[in-house]
Amino acid sequence: MESGHAFTSALGRITISSEAIARIVGETALECYGVVGMVAQGPVKGPVRRLLRRDETTQGIEIARDDGGVTIDLHVVVEYGLNLAEVASTVRNRVAYEVERLTGLAVRAVEVHIDDVRRGAG
Repeated sequence: MESGHAFTSALGRITISSEAIARIVGETALECYGVVGMVAQGPVKGPVRRLLRRDETTQGIEIARDDGGVTIDLHVVVEYGLNLAEVASTVRNRVAYEVERLTGLAVRAVEVHIDDVRRGAG
């Protein structure tokens, strides 16, 4: 993750950390219908995945600069039995909207990786 994303306004320079953007992405994704949790990617012999607790929502999210905007990759777990394409589309649209609304940065792409499906609690 890059350290921050800066842009200049008439009143000065504004820098938004990648951590802050990742927090927005994680919180927004978890609010989406069908998303059970986020998934961390581990470096040990291929992807090691584990469901993250709510306070670890920035893991499994990569933020990169791309031609004046940001590109977002996130890894989620979706509730079993739901249409995965619809859930991914909802996550993609909501994340792009919220990041642009809250930061003012242009979102170039949101890549949603569904790493697992799980039955919901209950």
